[in-house]
Amino acid sequence: MTRQNSTAELDKAAHLHPYTNARKLEAVGPRVMAEGDGIFVRDEQGNEYIEGLAGLWSVAVGFNQKRLVDAAAEQMAKLPYYHVFAQKTHGPAARLADKLVELTPEHLTKVFFTNSGSEANDTVIKLIWFLNNALGRPEKKKFIARTGGYHGITVASGSLTGLPWNHASFDLPAIPVRHVTTPHAYFFAEEGESEEAFAQRLADEIEATILEEGPETVAAFIGEPLIGAGGVLVPPAGYWQKVQAVCHKYDVLLIADEVITGFGRTGKMFASDTFGITPDIMVLSKQITSSYQPLAAIMMTDAIYQAIADHSERLGTLGHGFTGTGHPVATAVGLENIAIIEEQDLVGNAAAMGKVLQSELARFADHPLVGEIRGVGLIAAVQLVADKSSRTRFDPEGKVGAFFFERAHDHGLIIRNIKDAIAFCPPLIITEEQVCEMVARFGKTLEDTLAFAEAEGLVAR
Repeated sequence: MTRQNSTAELDKAAHLHPYTNARKLEAVGPRVMAEGDGIFVRDEQGNEYIEGLAGLWSVAVGFNQKRLVDAAAEQMAKLPYYHVFAQKTHGPAARLADKLVELTPEHLTKVFFTNSGSEANDTVIKLIWFLNNALGRPEKKKFIARTGGYHGITVASGSLTGLPWNHASFDLPAIPVRHVTTPHAYFFAEEGESEEAFAQRLADEIEATILEEGPETVAAFIGEPLIGAGGVLVPPAGYWQKVQAVCHKYDVLLIADEVITGFGRTGKMFASDTFGITPDIMVLSKQITSSYQPLAAIMMTDAIYQAIADHSERLGTLGHGFTGTGHPVATAVGLENIAIIEEQDLVGNAAAMGKVLQSELARFADHPLVGEIRGVGLIAAVQLVADKSSRTRFDPEGKVGAFFFERAHDHGLIIRNIKDAIAFCPPLIITEEQVCEMVARFGKTLEDTLAFAEAEGLVAR
């Protein structure tokens, strides 16, 4: 058999893709991306797109940042790989650990590196189980997460995730976890319920869940400061303060999953600062290297570290880690990436450009398809609905959003549809002119989408 040489044909023949309808890929083939520069990427045919989702919520400093390329090449030439097992280390891992302790809230004093956010949250589960065994609390192993939350895709972290398509036919959840109500007032607040009352109801639900399970069995509550992959859902005012109070009352650890929000996305270095969260554990990834290299970090308090360290001495080791944990090239790139974020004040730019983004999107508030415009800093979403007055979702849900996603390419824009929410998360280097152009392309796509929805009979008349 003669093998096809094009990238698309080779890919169709040999590659099973994540988050993809495999039969659709076989039928229409992949879109082959070839290069990127700044906020733009280009496909194999030379078509240029604004990357409105920064890849997968992650390329803070833009595509083709030479300083990161040089940092990787320099480290590759010096020490391309070494591990951090058995009391070994190397300069980039040690320096990045020190930098992360400096940057994060001062009560977070130790770092454990992994290769991805999924691995990090999987590791968090294991470390908490290890911790509670060390403390003589073998029953304190259950987790509370939120419906709509995303915490990874491994067996354990995928169990924490509260999205149905990540559980269907995978036999998840596979660990003891309870999922509570999504903190999104637009769809889940009761009629006439204030934000404060909605937040209190959700905190009461968490407390009731802890009491139902037994406080002696509930180990931790995990949440994204704002839910990302579940739709860019901003929590109601006061939510995190109420949740923290419940967690402290019952000795339940609070885990802030900042895989998407860390390193400036919400206009502050960490979204925990934005929302007033004081986590026991913070999980970081994506923008830590702008995803030029796979890397994640788990930040923990000294109290957690000390208990784990004592138990590792009793057992003779901490029996967990990955071949690539603290990889020298990844950590070298992470250090340079953070340096760029600081030197160019990309956190400040995210705050300023976030205001521009919200202002530009607000022009579509009266559009017949637009139900809600939401976001903080340089992460936002526009909720498309069938009926604005009743906040009625489309039926079938996701069909309109899928059309929007595909048609946006024709206008030189890459976004992500989360069912019928259109998500924005551009690189932190974006300028005001580029924000306006991105939203203009969104507007053109929105008009095409309205025509499609009307033709399909999907909108209220």
